[in-house]
Amino acid sequence: MTVDSIWSYPPQAVREPGGDPTGFTVVAPDGVVGHVDREADHFGMRHLVVDTGVWVFGQSVLVPVGVVTGVDAGERRIEVACSRTEIKAAPRFRTDSETMDPGYLRRVGEYYHGLPPRDPSVA
Repeated sequence: MTVDSIWSYPPQAVREPGGDPTGFTVVAPDGVVGHVDREADHFGMRHLVVDTGVWVFGQSVLVPVGVVTGVDAGERRIEVACSRTEIKAAPRFRTDSETMDPGYLRRVGEYYHGLPPRDPSVA
């Protein structure tokens, strides 16, 4: 996977065209991450802003759509390849203005791109 592809949904993550993932539950292999607050695409860097509730002390996290392994619109569920620990260790998301900062988004992309590859057929 190239760093650029971390910002695009992979082929196995089929979504409804124009479908809004807001409110979908985000699930890692080791548990629930939170719920999608919104999807954004700034500078061609599509990502999800995920409200983690109390899991990360009420913080939101930014997750590039390239780590999505599946989307179930009926169940309103998005599965991701990385673990909760890996998501928690990503560059911290503090303010909405960071989604408009290409430097911050680049750091996030490099972090997720550097994670060990996952076999999407193994859950």
